[in-house]
Amino acid sequence: MQLVGYDAADAGLLVSDGDAPSADAATTTTDDAATAPVEYVALDPGTELDYRLGDRHCAGVVVDDGHRPCDDPAVPYCSAHTSTWVCARCTGTCLKDEMDCFDDHAVYLAAFAPDTFKVGVTKEWRLETRLREQGADRGAHLRTVENGRIAREIEAGLADEIPDRARVPEKRAGLGRTVDEAAWQTLLADFDPLETVAFDYGLDLDERPVAETVATGRVRGTKGRLLVLDHGGSTYAVDLRDLVGYEVTDGGTDRRLQSSLGAFG
Repeated sequence: MQLVGYDAADAGLLVSDGDAPSADAATTTTDDAATAPVEYVALDPGTELDYRLGDRHCAGVVVDDGHRPCDDPAVPYCSAHTSTWVCARCTGTCLKDEMDCFDDHAVYLAAFAPDTFKVGVTKEWRLETRLREQGADRGAHLRTVENGRIAREIEAGLADEIPDRARVPEKRAGLGRTVDEAAWQTLLADFDPLETVAFDYGLDLDERPVAETVATGRVRGTKGRLLVLDHGGSTYAVDLRDLVGYEVTDGGTDRRLQSSLGAFG
């Protein structure tokens, strides 16, 4: 089996049964390439994970009819299976041959405990989903515009003062902490948000999780792409992206893991 992807919005892992051949045709993306079935493992609170991590290599590609494996050593994806969303680099001048982002777009602010803030854009209908898949603790819908080009132009202007990304280590450091309300309100004072929202991921942490790459333990919950697990009396925070590409077997980890660092001070 191989861990070949994850769902940060609905909290799940994609696991390929690994039966399809990975040699020669491994890097092909043609419709007739062999595929392996993919299982969706929901990361609901209380779920017991019992995977032992083995070798890691390119996760290949998941398509409508299954998983096409790849044995390239690059992780989590080789050059043939690395995709770049061109719109993420847009600052108002369309980078595609033809502009196609004509849906209403929302410009938003996101807050990550305790005091990391970012500006972003997304299609208006998926604003709450976008905030959740990033693991935001707070969100503010600043305005809605008629297409993605205008939204990206506004975002680029705001990004001179407000970062347009938040790194996973910053988000992990904020697990179990609360948003600095004074700093958040100071930031919002420069805007007139259409709506604000707060999220509770139900992690109920009373100690700081240890950063680890492990897939064994009882799921406490997820916060964006961070998976929080209890195992052996300690709590671990796992970046789901760091699991992608690992071959796995049942039986749980046999590694000696660092213990929790203790209760919050």
